[in-house]
Formats: sequence, C-alpha cells, structure tokens
Amino acid sequence: MSAETAYHGEMGDQFASQATDSAYNAHTDRPAMLRLAGDVTGLRILDLGCGAGHYAAELLERGAARVVGVDGSQSLLHSARGRLGVDAVLHHHDLEEPLPFLADESFDLVVMALVYHHIDARGQLLGEIRRVLRPGGTLLVSTTHPTGDWGYFGGSYFAHERVELPFGNGFSLSYWRMTLERFLGELLGAGFALEALEEPRAQEAARSADPRRYEKTHQQPHFLAVRLRRP
Repeated sequence: MSAETAYHGEMGDQFASQATDSAYNAHTDRPAMLRLAGDVTGLRILDLGCGAGHYAAELLERGAARVVGVDGSQSLLHSARGRLGVDAVLHHHDLEEPLPFLADESFDLVVMALVYHHIDARGQLLGEIRRVLRPGGTLLVSTTHPTGDWGYFGGSYFAHERVELPFGNGFSLSYWRMTLERFLGELLGAGFALEALEEPRAQEAARSADPRRYEKTHQQPHFLAVRLRRP
C-alpha cells in the first residue's frame, strides 16, 4: 500500500495479530484466495501488500518455489520476516510507485489480497503486474464487496470515493469504495481475462473463533475474490 494507507506501527502490530485467526482475514478471505490459487507447486509468486506474511507462508507450505513479498509497512514486514524466516525476499515499497526492482515476466502468480481498494494509482499498478507476470500467468485479487460497502456506508451504490472504516483500538482503514462494474472494468481494461469469481463466506473454523462475524459473512457479502489470467 502507499505510505499513507499502509498499516504502520501499533496499527500494523494489531493487524498482524488479528489476521492470524480472525473470522474475516483468516477464515474468509485467505481460504478463498488459496482456493482460487489452486496447485501452486513450483510456482514463482509475488505477494503485493504481503502484510504479516500469512498468505506467503501458506503458499510456501503448499509447495510454491519462491514467494516475494512487497509492503509499505515496516512493522508488517517485521512480522512477515518472523513468520517466513531470515531468507524471505521482502521489499519495503510504496505500491503507488512502479516496481522497477522486479524483472519482466518473472512470476507465475501475483496475489493481491485486500490491497487493491487502498491504491490510488491502480491503473499503473495493474500495468506493472502485467509486466512482471509471464504470459499465461495468474492474478488473484480480493477486495471489499461493493454491496457490503453500500450497506455499511449508505448513500449511492454508484459512489466512487475514499471512505474510512474503524479498525482496532482507535485506528481507521482508508480505502476506495467502488462498484462491481468499476472493479471488474479496471481489471479487464488492463488486459486480464476473468476466470473465476467468489463471494466468500467464513469457514466453519470461524464459528468458534467469532460466532457473530461468522454468521454475518453467511448473511451479507463482505469480500469479493477473483482469478484472472494474463493472455
């Protein structure tokens, strides 16, 4: 994420802690993204907005050959280093900027979990993703569900605006609220082909971790996850 929207300091520490077993991150979004990834054995993977390394750790455990993480938060990268080990390839970088340190066509899969909606320069970022993905490579993106945002923030469903969502102890998440049309339109307009779409609900393990949020994910949409292909 950008220097402004990355989860810095105590906010990053709180996020790293709750993402380990939270109903939303650990038991709703992460399983959906891993399902969409499929068999990752031997793949070179780029994790954009890698956070505390939860997705990277799962991908490596499932047989990925290499996972490179990029994030704008030093505190989250510190957590990722602890989770992934000293040999992990992690870059502290603002995702509003290009990715010149990554070579053309050097990845088989790019994962962007709950990051896209934080970014202002989304067109530029999608162009960079297309550049670093090999032909036929896969892009996975998850975001807040447009209908869920509409239900929470109200107003017009068609609003395209930055919103603030309370998080943790006194913090807030800043991100773009957008329609399904805009979200998919940006991805398809950047030259990616849609292969699959999920509106994930929490897995059974979340029922004991957080019964209230478990039930919420089965009654109203929270996230949207897609798999796309670079032709």
